[in-house]
Amino acid sequence: MRRFTERFAKFNLRDTVLRPSYGLAEATVYVATRAPGQPPEIVHFESDELSAGRAKRCRSGGTALVSYGVPESPMVRIVDPETMTECPDGTTGEIWVHGDNVAVGYWGKPQETEQTFRAKLVAPSAGTPEEPWLRTGDLGFLSNGELFIMGRLKDLLIVYGRNHCPDDLEATIRTVAPGRCAAISVPDRGTEKLVAIIELKNRADSNEDAMEKLDLVKRKITSAISNLHGLSVADLVVVEPGSIPITTSGKVRRAACVERYRQNEFARLDA
Repeated sequence: MRRFTERFAKFNLRDTVLRPSYGLAEATVYVATRAPGQPPEIVHFESDELSAGRAKRCRSGGTALVSYGVPESPMVRIVDPETMTECPDGTTGEIWVHGDNVAVGYWGKPQETEQTFRAKLVAPSAGTPEEPWLRTGDLGFLSNGELFIMGRLKDLLIVYGRNHCPDDLEATIRTVAPGRCAAISVPDRGTEKLVAIIELKNRADSNEDAMEKLDLVKRKITSAISNLHGLSVADLVVVEPGSIPITTSGKVRRAACVERYRQNEFARLDA
């Protein structure tokens, strides 16, 4: 958003016309947004605390997230996906939605409908209905009543017992290598290791120059991830542009990346 507004400011685009909103097809594409006429609200949170499931604000640095305002209608709750209980303000969990705009289910898919649209809260707070709740599959939290989204729950990386959002890791990677990338966790001897896959165009004149540039990029990426996220990259795979599998809408298919990596199917430029 910042890059967009800076680029088009000379054409008189004001940042107040951008209105970040959160929705999904199952809730008729609307869940929450901020009031109109305001610039987007960006809040910084301590990265280490977020990895531990807690949202602690900080003045600068850390992880920058977009506020989607205070949800009013439909009703939004942050829920522990294992205990099915509500999470307190400042604790990460799955975003659940309840309201008249929520669909009744998936056409011809009773099992998926039951799992997604018929969720039931355990010991709900006063004024909160027990059921039915829509499980969005999105990870987020409320801070000072405002909604923040961290990413997809199924994409969450658990490395050395701590949670990490691949979007944050990939954003760090793109500060060094602007192309498409994927941060994945791969099982390794009873634990999970972090693997980064980056697409890089070879512009070097010779093979020696190419390997030197690849080595420099890899060192910068591993250093950035270590400094910003406290993680070590077990393997950094460099591939040609177009090698990372994506959906029809351009999203990285991380599960497919894991499978390709485990099957050694990536044609590595750094081999």
